[in-house]
Amino acid sequence: MMTRPFRRRVFYLPGFDPMPPRRYRELYRREALKQAQVSGFVLTMEKPADGAAFGWQTRARFPEGPAQAQIEVLVWSDLVQASMQGGILATYARMLRTGWVYGRSGALRRLMRLRRGPVLAALYPVAVLVLQLLGAVLLALLAGWVVTALTGLAWLGMGAGLATAWGVLVLARSQDHRLFAHYLMHDYAFTASLHGAYPQALEQRLEQFTNRIADALTQDLDEVLVVGHSSGAYLAASILADLLRRDALAGHPALALLTLGQVVPMASFLPQAQRLRTDLAFLSERPDLFWLDVTAPGDPCSFALCDPVAVTGVAGPGQRWPLVLSAAFTQTLSPQQQRALRWRWFRLHLQYLCAFDRPSDYDYFAITAGPLGLADRFAGRRPSPGRIAIPVGPGLP
Repeated sequence: MMTRPFRRRVFYLPGFDPMPPRRYRELYRREALKQAQVSGFVLTMEKPADGAAFGWQTRARFPEGPAQAQIEVLVWSDLVQASMQGGILATYARMLRTGWVYGRSGALRRLMRLRRGPVLAALYPVAVLVLQLLGAVLLALLAGWVVTALTGLAWLGMGAGLATAWGVLVLARSQDHRLFAHYLMHDYAFTASLHGAYPQALEQRLEQFTNRIADALTQDLDEVLVVGHSSGAYLAASILADLLRRDALAGHPALALLTLGQVVPMASFLPQAQRLRTDLAFLSERPDLFWLDVTAPGDPCSFALCDPVAVTGVAGPGQRWPLVLSAAFTQTLSPQQQRALRWRWFRLHLQYLCAFDRPSDYDYFAITAGPLGLADRFAGRRPSPGRIAIPVGPGLP
């Protein structure tokens, strides 16, 4: 007798990423092949069903049985691109404003009490941009002095200095695909633009995402899984909070949330993030949800093992979620792979979406394309021993 395949809809919400969503399809294709060779499953990818948004379908056979999944990328890269407009001077203006928001509100001080890694990662673009500016000023002074000395014309020296300064800044900006300073600055500036509140355009997009997930819950499926990575983790939490406020899910497919490499405190600690803090508190007590949060101390860009609800200060006596687990890169990646990824911070931040050559129970491809639902796969698991639950955030009013 044929076994009915496990059927799943997956909604993947990326972080602050201006790149088109096809990068995630190609990443999934490449890394799934690697993981299949290690873990012993078979997985094929196909085009999405007619009328579907950007994504792909998978058919897989695991030792536990067959499964089918339709994976959709919830696209907001156009909003990211729009927020990054303005050029070099705009980036420096946003740097000053963002620093003021985090410093003046006390959010930076609170964040320092959790993990230094992501805070240092947040300060990295500031340091790089300041160094680039200082370098531009010094070279401008030198060029101005040389031209003035050679020509005796101060105005010509001043013009040469300004042209040199601007040229240095333009050259530095052209290397941002290696340095990521401008990109990261725009990321933090977007989060702080309304002191933690969501911009109206983003709220409208989240509503659209909520409607798509609500529609999936009416289909004949075994599980609807929402995956939020990086800053997409807290957006996913808000989406599911909005969804669960609409109606009970009795008789619907199992609903699960997987947050990966989350940076929730970067947003939830800001003064006007009441919406997010309320969503976290609400979601943490829902019985009709399974929420798994996976981070790794080896990822310097995430708040590793920080319970996003507890550290924000909104955990109540009825808190159920999230289950906080470590991806434990030092155990799940071989020494060779660890050496290959050393100092590659952004690649490490994507590792949750990639293959592990020494996988444990966290296997992104088994979770998204395999025959076990998230709740069944992690049933009975206890949080990782290093879980941080110190309430240092602003909490609820």
